[in-house]
Amino acid sequence: MHEHQPDSRYRPLDPRSLRGIAHPLRLRLLTALRHDGPATASQLAESLGESSGATSYHLRQLAAHGFVEDAPDLNKGRERWWRASTEGTSIDHSMFHSEDPAVRGAAGLFIQEVAAQHAEEVSGWLDTADEWPEQWRRASDLSDFTLRLTPEAARELNREVHALIESYRDREPAPEDTDELDFERRANPQHPEMSSNPEGSARSAPATARTDADRAAQVRIHLHAFPRTPRTARAPRAPGSATEGTPP
Repeated sequence: MHEHQPDSRYRPLDPRSLRGIAHPLRLRLLTALRHDGPATASQLAESLGESSGATSYHLRQLAAHGFVEDAPDLNKGRERWWRASTEGTSIDHSMFHSEDPAVRGAAGLFIQEVAAQHAEEVSGWLDTADEWPEQWRRASDLSDFTLRLTPEAARELNREVHALIESYRDREPAPEDTDELDFERRANPQHPEMSSNPEGSARSAPATARTDADRAAQVRIHLHAFPRTPRTARAPRAPGSATEGTPP
């Protein structure tokens, strides 16, 4: 997920589309199509442990809101193939504080599900890391940092980290020549009364001393980078396609 920004690769959410995507299974379906490429409802049902009736219904709902579309070049049999319409999703943070309780509720569900997917992906990596070659285990990262920043500095940090990640897209080899790397970066302000103990991380930067500065807060930054294997073998992904920057 990205904060709202002008980028044609990311679908900006409005109140209507937000309510259309704020469903756990729909977000999982969309994430699977973005990560693993086009698929049928039956293939997605098998990989996600759902019924084909449920995946078919929710794919049609995603299509009605413009998140997925037909893949006509793959429709050779009776079953429809689906693909993601965009590479990612962006959301305006004002929706989390909307005067409309339905919009606030949908935004809350959306971001909670995105966070849950991130946690599931990290857990999946930890469960299977020993199955990967040593060079990939050494290339993975699970780190956290604590900085004391103003809101302006935190936004600048976010922009620079996003720009750095984007600069690596030009280095992507052909999809058939590489495993996909999952990269997650989260930056969240932390209330002064909350604990800043980063136990359980692979690397922990020391927390800075607290002060009474009005405009600064502790900002927790989590960096997760690890390889992943697509859930199932599917149609080839288009060159240059990218995963969502979330949830998803």
